[in-house]
Amino acid sequence: MDPYDPLIDLLAEDLDASFEALVQGHEDRIYTIALRMLGDPRDAEEAAQDTFVRAYRALGAFDRERISELRLRPWLATIALNVCRSRLTGRKARPRASLSLDVELPGGLEPRAPEARGPAAIQASRDAAADWAALLMTIPSTYRSPIVLRHVDGLSYPELALALDRPEGTVKAQVHRGLGLLRAAFESKHRRDHEEMTA
Repeated sequence: MDPYDPLIDLLAEDLDASFEALVQGHEDRIYTIALRMLGDPRDAEEAAQDTFVRAYRALGAFDRERISELRLRPWLATIALNVCRSRLTGRKARPRASLSLDVELPGGLEPRAPEARGPAAIQASRDAAADWAALLMTIPSTYRSPIVLRHVDGLSYPELALALDRPEGTVKAQVHRGLGLLRAAFESKHRRDHEEMTA
């Protein structure tokens, strides 16, 4: 169970006075979720804004009891994913080479920069992160969503199940399968790069 969030009481008491605190507390993570799902910074910014507009409208329609039962992190993640799905409908997401995952995925999926933080090491780290972010965009959203929420946003598996409205066992399997697809995409890219260098 999540630790108690005092913001819940503030939202239930006075939505208009406390909503800015909700935005400030969650805007970075909501933007990051949108960026990983959409692959475009401008789209992600608009999706994050839309997420908070929808959250405000929903909270305005909820009674105090319903607000007090909310688990904010997974609830906001659900809204963000729904906004991103709407934006992805009718368009094909393209990888963006300028993105960075900004987290280390399990099993060393995102290479760490050498300890020496000179310009070459920093650039190598950025390039590796951009490669992983581009590969993440190639994963179907069925698997990308759980990976992003688990390994970028840091939701627990119970929170992930709540956010995606799926059984915990299902989301664990989807994270595992998604990471397998990500590893396979990495290995395929590595082979292609190696073949190009040796050709």
